[in-house]
Order: sequence, then C-alpha cells, then structure tokens
Amino acid sequence: MTEAPLRAELLLAQDVSEGLEQELTTRFRELGVLSVRVRRALGHRGPNELQWLVLAALPLQAFLSGLGSEAVKDGYRLLKELVGRVVRRRSTAADAAPSLLVLQDERSGLRIVLEPDLPREAYEELTALDLTRFSVGPLHYDRARARWRSELDEAAG
Repeated sequence: MTEAPLRAELLLAQDVSEGLEQELTTRFRELGVLSVRVRRALGHRGPNELQWLVLAALPLQAFLSGLGSEAVKDGYRLLKELVGRVVRRRSTAADAAPSLLVLQDERSGLRIVLEPDLPREAYEELTALDLTRFSVGPLHYDRARARWRSELDEAAG
C-alpha cells in the first residue's frame, strides 16, 4: 500500500513577503511535502488568539515521522533552519508580534508551536513524538523538562 503524498496548506500573516512565501514553499517541499497551497490570513486577529507568522496545516504525524526517516536527510535540521529563517525575516518588521511557525494537524487541529532557538534535541524528539498522547494542545517544548508538552492536556488529565 502506497502512502498518499504529503500536502500542506500554509496560512501566512498579511505582512509575510513574497520572497519569504517562496522560500517557505521551497523548504516544505525539501521536507517531503509534495503539494503546498498558500493563503493569506485576514489582517485582524483577536487579542487571545495565538500569534503566529506562519501556520502550516498538514497530516502532522506523517510529516514528523518523515522528518526522522532517511528519505528526508537531516529533516529536523532543515525544519530548525526554516524556523530560523522565519524569525530572521520577521525581526526586521516594525511590529513586535511573535515570530512563530506553527504546525497544525489537518484532522485533529492539534498545534505544535516552533519557537525561535529551540535546541537540536527538541527537533529530534519531535520527529519521534506520538501525537496520540495529546488531545488539546498546543504543544510547546519545555526546556527545563527537556520534553514536548501541552499544559492544557496536563490540566485536563
């Protein structure tokens, strides 16, 4: 049985440049996503909404598993570089909105927040993470505990 090709939908903040949009599309393809659809978010967001620059909706478990496989050599490193590029491009913007790349599972809606300067171990652990352990999210990397966690899932459990 052949797996379906990975597809992603990127939802970009209004102020993401065309150049960064092209680079994101290219990088996701390098990470094994064969089809990338890009849309722009509406310009206004509520104050309680997660502030992100790029939201990538895709089959998350398949994507993360692929990053750890031989098919995508050094996949976690490529993802870390992608987050770094988003942050560097954003640091020149006038507003102080957080610079985040958020991965969202297209079926469950579970989100993983990729913050700037995550250690290599965070990305390595992410490629082997069992997402079925989480139901609410969002997942953040807890540097003190050296693991991915969802405070809302922990509070509910």
